[in-house]
Amino acid sequence: MSGVEDARLALLAETFKLLGDPTRLRVLLTCLDGPVAVGDIARRIGASQPLVSHHLRLLRGARLVRGERQARQVLYEADDAHVRDMLLDMLDHTGEHA
Repeated sequence: MSGVEDARLALLAETFKLLGDPTRLRVLLTCLDGPVAVGDIARRIGASQPLVSHHLRLLRGARLVRGERQARQVLYEADDAHVRDMLLDMLDHTGEHA
């Protein structure tokens, strides 16, 4: 892995920096459960809809979540299995030494 180019390392560092915000991380973890609307995410994590929308914009920009319009709302979920696996593995890791 020592041959990873600088651009990829910078992107990875930015991704981890993005996940350093606890509210943003809660939003992303909520999206692991499957497609979920902004209002439902807000209720589950106890945050306002505008705040959740802001975090979802940032997470979409980092390709960590994707949204799909259904009727009058957009449902969000983890972008792919890599995102889901990374977060679940890290959660398992943090519980190992607790």
